[in-house]
Amino acid sequence: MCTVLYVSPLSANSYRAKLVLDLLGVSHETRKVDLRTGEHRRQPFLSLNPLGHVPVLDEDGRIIRDSHAIVFHVAQRHGKPWLPDAVHAEILQWLFFDATELHHGIGLARNQLHFGIPTNLEAAQSRATKAMGVLEARLKAHDWLVGDSPTLADLACYPFVSIRDQAGIHGAWPALEAWSRRIEALPGFRSMPHAMDS
Repeated sequence: MCTVLYVSPLSANSYRAKLVLDLLGVSHETRKVDLRTGEHRRQPFLSLNPLGHVPVLDEDGRIIRDSHAIVFHVAQRHGKPWLPDAVHAEILQWLFFDATELHHGIGLARNQLHFGIPTNLEAAQSRATKAMGVLEARLKAHDWLVGDSPTLADLACYPFVSIRDQAGIHGAWPALEAWSRRIEALPGFRSMPHAMDS
């Protein structure tokens, strides 16, 4: 099987997909898409994703777009310990939390501060801070977001949390920082953007 992941080293969503593929040991090729030159807005990339977004996963012609769909698919096929059947709903709620609260908080604030993409910065940072509080409260009582071992929920939420400083989000979240260190200690972990180099 030929598996290709199309990414941008600047994209936290790309990093999410790459991190899961690497930690689950899935053999794949990484192809970089240059967002700065607009490669994502032209053919042939638009034939893979007409929305012009990265990442995109191509498994022998089966195209999956959106990082959350990609990581869920990869975990279903290759990493059942990361996606236990008994807690699918609990894991999905954290994937959706990442896609809504962290993306519209940390993601949008970072887009403005780091890339000059306009947004309501105050609203995005407020949403991000609230989301960080939710994570901190959960992780004060638990080592992982779901269950007693790392799952896809942790890998999905980590990328935006890891770049919160680029969104101007600063604060003391000791439980969240300890959780981040546990993820960073997992075998095969690589930080963003270094993960994109292989």
